[in-house]
Amino acid sequence: MNNSSVSNTDGLLADEPIRTLKINNSTVTLLGTAHVSKASADKVEELIATGKYDAVAVELCPSRHKVIVNPDAIAKMDLFEVIKKGQASMVAANLALSAFQQRMAEQFGIEPGAEMRVAIKNAQAAHLPVILIDREIGTTMKRIYHSVPWWKRFNLFAGLLASVISNEKVSAAEIEKLKQGDVLESSFSQFAENEQDLFRPLIGERDEYMSARLVKECQENNYQHILAVVGAGHLPGMTKQLVEQGASDPDATIAMLDTIPESSKWLKIIPWVIVALIVTGFAIGFSRSPDIGTAMLIDWIVINGGLSALGAAIAFAHPLSILTAFLAAPITSLNPTIGAGMVVAAVEIYLRKPKVEDFNRLRTDATTPKGWWHNRVTRTLLVFILSTLGSAIGTYVAGFRIFEQLTSS
Repeated sequence: MNNSSVSNTDGLLADEPIRTLKINNSTVTLLGTAHVSKASADKVEELIATGKYDAVAVELCPSRHKVIVNPDAIAKMDLFEVIKKGQASMVAANLALSAFQQRMAEQFGIEPGAEMRVAIKNAQAAHLPVILIDREIGTTMKRIYHSVPWWKRFNLFAGLLASVISNEKVSAAEIEKLKQGDVLESSFSQFAENEQDLFRPLIGERDEYMSARLVKECQENNYQHILAVVGAGHLPGMTKQLVEQGASDPDATIAMLDTIPESSKWLKIIPWVIVALIVTGFAIGFSRSPDIGTAMLIDWIVINGGLSALGAAIAFAHPLSILTAFLAAPITSLNPTIGAGMVVAAVEIYLRKPKVEDFNRLRTDATTPKGWWHNRVTRTLLVFILSTLGSAIGTYVAGFRIFEQLTSS
């Protein structure tokens, strides 16, 4: 077990959100920061300059850290591989979160994650190890996705995109929330307040994860004093974890919180059941009359292909990509292993290969609705998402239409 104690005082920052804890033979100072405050960056610099610490931990995962230290790395992203591996929606969500942070930064006149950049830069200058304690953003997003019922997932994703591409200024109430959390919490705040199943993976689990990471570092590296720079909203939860519960087996906690829940088996079976019902409907229709079967087939092509093409058109896809959506959707919808969006996005990438400047402008273009449709990278993601969505809706609409024809004939 870990013997932990907490102190609320610090000579430099007595009036700031800070906790100093004793964990066995190590000391951890949790500094709560406001991610949109220049004062927070200054306080990080001030603390590191004291020379009291032998390591600096930051509320970053490897992916977010990579973006900060090497912002040009995104230009090397293989967009087709992202789509092929089923990561398009995740990348779009990550871009949306970055856009939200960028918009906040522009309003407050401070670069995104300034206090984290200062922590990394000053720790390296002082030859101190930098410890990344946050969970991978992709894992957090997936656990959020699996934590809400399937019928709420679209609203969650749509709400996130709608909030981050909005041009409205941030209200005074939202500014206060931003001072207490981080970009993830701020982006999902309207959902987290009312959804306990969302609060858990978004905030509670990350409190546990970061606390376990700190305990693990103390156990394995015998640090005497770690400065942990985290969002102010994490202080209560992390303090509770470290003081009241401890983390005698941090590896088990980390492994458990890194696990991606498996989708329900019935969710995997449903697409095949739908395909079987549609194919059976075609068979019954043609057995009754070639005219009925032909009419059903035409409805299937027009509705499914038309809605997928409409989605591609809304994304301002290339005319040939729109045509591809119309032709591919009726076929791919009968094969759950491949989606129309993947085929359409592949054609879009071939016809309009993103340029280096598109990747370089991602962070700024993703902050406005116009930018999402203008930038070839984000537009390709939209083409994939909207053509996939159109095909999915078309499958159900056309399926019901086939059922109506069978019952009325």
